[in-house]
Amino acid sequence: MSTRKKNILKVIILGDSGVGKTSLMHRYVNDKYSQQYKATIGADFLTKEVNIDSDKVATMQVWDTAGQERFQSLGVAFYRGADCCVLVYDVTNTKSFQNIKSWRDEFLVHANVSTPETFPFVLLGNKIDTDDSKKVVTNKAAQELAASLGNIPLFFTSAKTAINVDTAFQEIARSALQQNQNDADSFEDDFNDAINIQLDNDTNSCSC
Repeated sequence: MSTRKKNILKVIILGDSGVGKTSLMHRYVNDKYSQQYKATIGADFLTKEVNIDSDKVATMQVWDTAGQERFQSLGVAFYRGADCCVLVYDVTNTKSFQNIKSWRDEFLVHANVSTPETFPFVLLGNKIDTDDSKKVVTNKAAQELAASLGNIPLFFTSAKTAINVDTAFQEIARSALQQNQNDADSFEDDFNDAINIQLDNDTNSCSC
């Protein structure tokens, strides 16, 4: 029997109000969809145990935030400790797509991540089930945006029909676990450095 500590992964979903963040969260965690969700006030989260690459188990906390709220209103502490950030836009809403960079930049400022250049983001173009005549954000534009943000993973999803939802969240879980392990390794290195410095000081000191 393994005694390995179970990882708890914190994933935050960001994007404008109405892009389907709550629907995506419920589709993934509960495999349910409803058109009756009320606008999220503040923040809410659901948890799901996930198997990653068949040999790793983790508990993923999926945090859904109110798209119309600014980061400061929820408190900086809310964003601290995130292992992955999911950026969601609506393929039928140009403004939600244009705001993706702002959501990313504000997250980096307020989450205070240690290595912003390597922190994992995943981009989701939601409501892909919508009739083509209503889609205003092209796949090419989305691919160019993902490339400009550091070649982050991009998925076209539908919370309504479940298209690509599980696939996207598998990548999200994988990215979050890697970030979680990197943070743990970094903490251990810093801790060991502090111990070594203390030991060096003790060795060099003398009682005169």
